[in-house]
Amino acid sequence: MGRDVPALVFTREDRRRYRIKMQKCLDAFAQMLRTSRFESERPQVGLEIELNLADDRAEPAMRNLDVLEAIADPAWSTELGRFNLEINIPPRRLTAGGPDAWEAEIRAALNHAEDRAAATGAHLIMIGILPTLRQEDVGEGALSENPRYHLLNDQVFAARGEDLRIDIDGTDRLRIWADTITPEAACTSTQFHLQVSPEEFAAYWNAAQAIAGVQVALAANSPFLFGKELWDETRIPLFEQATDTRPQEIKVQGVRPRVWFGERWINSVFDLFEENLRYFPALLPLCDDEDPEKTLDSGDIPQLGELTLHNGTIYRWNRPVYAVAQDKPHLRVENRVLPAGPTVADTLANGAFYYGLTRALVEEERPVWSRMSFQAAEDNLHTAARHGIDAQLYWPGVGEVPVQELVLRRLLPLAHRGLERSGMDAAWREPLLGVIEQRCVTDRNGAVWQKEMFHHLDSATRASRHEVLRRTTELYVEYMHLNAPVHTWPVD
Repeated sequence: MGRDVPALVFTREDRRRYRIKMQKCLDAFAQMLRTSRFESERPQVGLEIELNLADDRAEPAMRNLDVLEAIADPAWSTELGRFNLEINIPPRRLTAGGPDAWEAEIRAALNHAEDRAAATGAHLIMIGILPTLRQEDVGEGALSENPRYHLLNDQVFAARGEDLRIDIDGTDRLRIWADTITPEAACTSTQFHLQVSPEEFAAYWNAAQAIAGVQVALAANSPFLFGKELWDETRIPLFEQATDTRPQEIKVQGVRPRVWFGERWINSVFDLFEENLRYFPALLPLCDDEDPEKTLDSGDIPQLGELTLHNGTIYRWNRPVYAVAQDKPHLRVENRVLPAGPTVADTLANGAFYYGLTRALVEEERPVWSRMSFQAAEDNLHTAARHGIDAQLYWPGVGEVPVQELVLRRLLPLAHRGLERSGMDAAWREPLLGVIEQRCVTDRNGAVWQKEMFHHLDSATRASRHEVLRRTTELYVEYMHLNAPVHTWPVD
């Protein structure tokens, strides 16, 4: 979840002080890595889910503050758009209580929030992009009231010096200009957190990067945007374009984008935080009073506020996270590539596949990232976003293969092995990874269902395109509440 900031105007002195303070934070972080001050003996996993708000007709509902007040739970927070909310599920051990316990906890939280939201005339939808969203829904008035988002919007456009261009070629083509970053709010995601030790961080981050394309291909759930049928996971190119601080002239000079896959495998978590300072100017140069070096010298743990705030404005698809909990610092890999939904059952299956596969890859004698170029991993991500479960992806030793074949023959057995080594027995693993298996066997995920249902309704009625998308969304919500995995959803 993002850190709240006050409304203000930044000066050149603010930026100078912030740059100095970030370097102090980075130096303190390096010292902490050398002295092994991190909690890693009881690693935990975590989950954040971003959701859309819609009214009784499945149209966007700009009511996140009303809904947040009605839910009255600190686990919930606003997101960029007034039609978004986010829930932060409490961290836990991967095998604590079994997957049924985690599913019950998540469903209870979502059902409680849905009941409270319904009293305000809004409903929660777990979906990558709300199909009924129109371009006119994402103007400046759609920005959440939190000053953080308005500041971020101002700073992005101050850096760009011009409006944003969004250009996505799919089945249809979308070409628009935007004068706010609010189109980013169309992107709602599932974020899996994995706590790791400093010594293992690089291996887990590299593994997460290597499988990002596979994850997206299996779980794509965002085929429609502003009435257009685009990529199976349109969220990926939209997010990359909607927060781009670079005008065209800066892009051609090779300046890195803030929504970034990266450019190399890493050897240490320090590499990522150092890149943040080296490549990206501050968007929110806010300094706190802590002197991280003095805090360390006194035997306490620094918050590294400037380092973490800056990190939160660089949108890596796998982001490093430094945090302090119960006076102990820890590191996490935040996996950000997946869309929200379609169901809690699908979400937990995606998580089991991710957690199991990364562990197995980390423990391989010859790591996959030593046999695969970084560019190939990035190319896989964009190929998967465009084609979804029908993508052909590269994998070392087999070349380019259909993602279903890659998963069924190579990666699912590895995911089983990784979960087994994490302490999850077969009775827990089989139902979770069985969902992934059946998606591959049936060639169906959320994006496939949305497109098939849209075209089925479109051919069966003479309704407008928006009306067909609205009815598709209503049916999506009905099946979402049943919590049956999306590969079982009918189209009729």
